[in-house]
Amino acid sequence: MKDLLFMLADLWMIFAGFFCGWKFIRRYGNYLLGLEWMIVATSGSNFLVWSLLGGDPDSVLYDIAYFFDAFSRSVGITLILVMGLMRVTHRYKPTLAADIGAFALAIVAGLYLQQFRGHELHVGPATYYVVVNALTTLFLAYFSGRLWKIRARGLAVATALATAAGTAIALIYDFFPIPGDDEYRTIHYTLALTTWGVQLFVYFVAYRALHNHNVATGAEPASNERTAARA
Repeated sequence: MKDLLFMLADLWMIFAGFFCGWKFIRRYGNYLLGLEWMIVATSGSNFLVWSLLGGDPDSVLYDIAYFFDAFSRSVGITLILVMGLMRVTHRYKPTLAADIGAFALAIVAGLYLQQFRGHELHVGPATYYVVVNALTTLFLAYFSGRLWKIRARGLAVATALATAAGTAIALIYDFFPIPGDDEYRTIHYTLALTTWGVQLFVYFVAYRALHNHNVATGAEPASNERTAARA
């Protein structure tokens, strides 16, 4: 039963990543969020295959899983997430060079952090992950406030709760292992994958709400609305 719940949680995150990622690109031309969402989904797919094949820590799939994890925790669902959401909060549209630079930075960070792979605690990287998560949480609190201001209060609360859950997972990930969990940390990863899937979905729906409000108030060009209607 525990393994089944883990697989369902992973499949949920994979679906949320690919579905919402494609929508970000197709509807809004937001490649930062679209590609990052798909990278998270690809990470989940690799993790699922690795788990089904026995979870060998010496497998190349484990190396890939750790790289994707470091990629998103260090830069992807931090800097790239903030840059992407600023499209609807500040009408920020980064240049192609900025897009490429953000993903290049994430790749470098992922490769560098590979040296800390394993379940043992590495205080430096673990602290870095918590700090960048906390900074991102501050922006997401502002993002939730913007949703509340446009009277999308249900989404504001959902965004705040998803963010709080994500922060809790970040703290548990390195510093507070779940008592009684097995050597593969199945309970932890089931909770984490479920939470990450919820974050991917909720942030997409929240982005859509702010985009639609911007179009309705004239802050976004009407052409974007027609593009969204065709998608």
